[in-house]
Amino acid sequence: MTNPLLATWDTPFQIAPFDRISDDDFAPALDQALADHKAKIDAIAANPEPPTFANVIEAMETPSQGLDQVLSAFFSVAAADSNPKREELQRDFSPKLAAHFSEITANKALFARVKAVWDQRDDLDLSDEQQRVLMLTHRGFVRGGAALEGEQDARMKDIKGRLATLGTEFTQNLLADERDWFMELSETDLDGLPDFVVAAARAAGEEKGAAGPVVTLSRSIITPFLQFSPRRDLREKAFNAWAARGANGGETDNRAIAAEILSLREERAGLLGYENFAAYKLETEMAKTPDAVRGLLMDVWGPAKARADADAQVLTQMMHDDGINGDLEPWDWRYYAEKRRKAEHDLDEAELKPYLQLDRMIEASFACATRLFGLEFTPLDVPLYHEDCRAWEVTRNGDHVAVFIGDYFARGSKRSGAWCSAMRQQAKFPTPQAPIVINVCNFAKGDPALLSYDDARTLFHEFGHALHQMLSNVTYESISGTSVARDFVELPSQLYEHWLEVPEVLAEFATHAETGEPMPKDMLDKVLGAATFDMGFQTVEYVASALVDLAFHDGPAPSDPMAKQTQVLESIGMPRAIIMRHATPHFAHVFAGDGYSSGYYSYMWSEVMDADAFAAFEEAGGAFDPDRAKALEDNILSTGGSRDAAELYVAFRGRLPGVDALLKGRGLAA
Repeated sequence: MTNPLLATWDTPFQIAPFDRISDDDFAPALDQALADHKAKIDAIAANPEPPTFANVIEAMETPSQGLDQVLSAFFSVAAADSNPKREELQRDFSPKLAAHFSEITANKALFARVKAVWDQRDDLDLSDEQQRVLMLTHRGFVRGGAALEGEQDARMKDIKGRLATLGTEFTQNLLADERDWFMELSETDLDGLPDFVVAAARAAGEEKGAAGPVVTLSRSIITPFLQFSPRRDLREKAFNAWAARGANGGETDNRAIAAEILSLREERAGLLGYENFAAYKLETEMAKTPDAVRGLLMDVWGPAKARADADAQVLTQMMHDDGINGDLEPWDWRYYAEKRRKAEHDLDEAELKPYLQLDRMIEASFACATRLFGLEFTPLDVPLYHEDCRAWEVTRNGDHVAVFIGDYFARGSKRSGAWCSAMRQQAKFPTPQAPIVINVCNFAKGDPALLSYDDARTLFHEFGHALHQMLSNVTYESISGTSVARDFVELPSQLYEHWLEVPEVLAEFATHAETGEPMPKDMLDKVLGAATFDMGFQTVEYVASALVDLAFHDGPAPSDPMAKQTQVLESIGMPRAIIMRHATPHFAHVFAGDGYSSGYYSYMWSEVMDADAFAAFEEAGGAFDPDRAKALEDNILSTGGSRDAAELYVAFRGRLPGVDALLKGRGLAA
């Protein structure tokens, strides 16, 4: 019987046949797929014909169907619907995959052929896109260690394998801490909590098999609990558990793992001739240097800290007015900020949430894409990896564009956060293939499911990433969709968040869950008026995380990352009542893999552009200006990594942006 992961998929749009795939299929399928892929690479390296763009670069671009199918199906379920078997497989697969791809980069015969094509590039009459793919391929080999010899070459392979193992351990430790901790609540402990928080706590209790409602470490439950619970003792207990993820001692403690990861990254950069890991990592980004990153972050830090300090004084006085003396603590901030928001903006999240139904917000995100880019969304009935998932066919003018899958609800088997991934990326070579894109979020279940305003923003954010994948229109998969500089990849996602704040969008889609009535005009005005509320807090917790990440990699690797974290926070005057958004032991962006290592700043780098880019719409005909929408698609959303990121932005906007639009957008301008 053929392993379903290695068969040709006869499903609609070749979506993975999850109803026919079992966990026992993954390991043998991966072994076979890796062997097939290795044979293909070896054949390219051993080809006796003179090296050409076609028989070297395009040959490597030809997808390995088996390997692509196995990896896309496995990593989709491993991140969003894990179980002990899948966690075991992930621990086994990580070093195996690292060794496989490291072996390709270290293949001297293959690199010699890549270099031969690179050396004759001026005589090959390549298109701009082909020149870009050649440059990126050659650069990838060099940065991967292809030019290393002997002991250095062997050591690089060992480092890559060990880093892959450590990244997986970090992720699984964090998942275990998030999954295993919960705090049971008595009926009296529910006093003062809005109905939607009570409902989420009861649903979480049922999932955990508890006797009653519980608070878990899912952001969709713990954040509103910290906002609304009048029980300071319970807030403190829940907050401390949340802050301690990955740092509880025992088998799931991530602190030693973080230290080893930083040490290995430093060694890896040194082998390649870089001063430190940040210099290595940032070379290929828009920012280029650690100094440029630090400059941006500190330009924002000053105004943000000043705002947060002023806000802390207000919140402290509110707490003292409640008869609680002493200092404002991190478990107090959200509670008193929510009280203040209600008082100053007359905006109560409990009253707001019924107007932010998940289904209506999905409709809103689709409707904006229809108006901007002509996309249409039709529900699909296909087997997916979890019953919570839904799928849509995406078309334009009747032509198939993509498949979009949404997996929106929190569960114990899903890691925290939100993300977008592609089970298949767009490409035209060797044959046209349309993308299959997944948005994964962690919203609280309900009937109907209701979102906070931050949740709704997250939904739009991830759908912006999805549009970057779905509207991609390039020849080669290696530069398709979100295959761009890390500090450019967040531009489409953060830009799309702005459409949630367009008054006509909220007026149409923010309708009450029970009455169906649109959000009242005064509430709509309050929502938009409060858009920058508590922005000092939000900016401080983010920038602090980004500065710690940069400090970890811009210099010698710290032997004690926690001490280094403390040193950085003290040096910038971190407000005592705010903690990093992601403290080191649960900083998955930085330690689960190399993706955002010395790159967490990229959200803010992209925000500088997204604030400026949306201003381009406002300066033209408004949020749905057709000319600006076409320019956005033509120069950014459809182009993937086919050109330099700065060049793409200038093509859209006519210039590069400054930090002013960001400070204005966050309400931090002087």
